[in-house]
Amino acid sequence: MSGTHPEWSRGDRARTAAKLMAGWAALLWLLEVVDVATGHALDDFGIVPRTPSELADVLPAAFVHFGFAHVAANTVPLLVLGFLAALGGIRRFLAVCALIVVADGLGVWLLSPAHTNTAGASGLIFGLFGFLLVSGFVERRPLGVLAGVLVAAVWGGSILAGLAPTQSGVSWQGHLIGLVAGVAAAFVFRRRRHAPGAAAVAR
Repeated sequence: MSGTHPEWSRGDRARTAAKLMAGWAALLWLLEVVDVATGHALDDFGIVPRTPSELADVLPAAFVHFGFAHVAANTVPLLVLGFLAALGGIRRFLAVCALIVVADGLGVWLLSPAHTNTAGASGLIFGLFGFLLVSGFVERRPLGVLAGVLVAAVWGGSILAGLAPTQSGVSWQGHLIGLVAGVAAAFVFRRRRHAPGAAAVAR
């Protein structure tokens, strides 16, 4: 009889998710070190709205930040929300992140005020929050619902504050677009529930 041990697979999944997010966070800090060492040359990878050449920065903008305080503010929520989202599968997680980053970057390019420069992982963070908030309900998974409730309890206030258009120096447009993209990703990449008896057991 062949099969897998669920507790082993869950443990492997958790370790892989933790390593991925630790590496992701380390990359953000390394890029900021490079940015400071080069006189903030990487700031040019932020998105300046409605400039055709800036479309090339839609992806890299999610990885560069404007100072260590900026990247520090994004590190913990990205680690936690990314880890929780990655527990559902690394390939699906990367697809969710790609959708959020691209949609958010394009939205910022279209809607942000002229002559601004937008960068940072906050759009992705808001997207992961939206994804985790609704994916459990979309897939009718009790643990997913619980995760969404806990995420809302811990970060709901910060998310609402980040959507306020009165804050200076904060791209509330990017936050809002990221949040909407994350909710959409929960529907686009939802896991289908198998009917009882549909899956065969290998023996």
